[in-house]
Amino acid sequence: MSVGRIIEISAMSEKSFDDAVREGIARAEKTLRHIKGAWIKDMRVDVQDGNVIGYQVNMQITFLMDDSL
Repeated sequence: MSVGRIIEISAMSEKSFDDAVREGIARAEKTLRHIKGAWIKDMRVDVQDGNVIGYQVNMQITFLMDDSL
């Protein structure tokens, strides 16, 4: 039997929303194993002097618990 868990994280990029998602998942993979998916809850941009300077995503990441313990 598999048991999953969900955590919520925020990630930011100066390039794009897609890059922010990729950065968030890459960072989560440093401490989590068996990541199965992500659900994007919110997206927002930071604006300075009329220009977009940052893209932020808030997401929930689903991963499977380790059965070896």
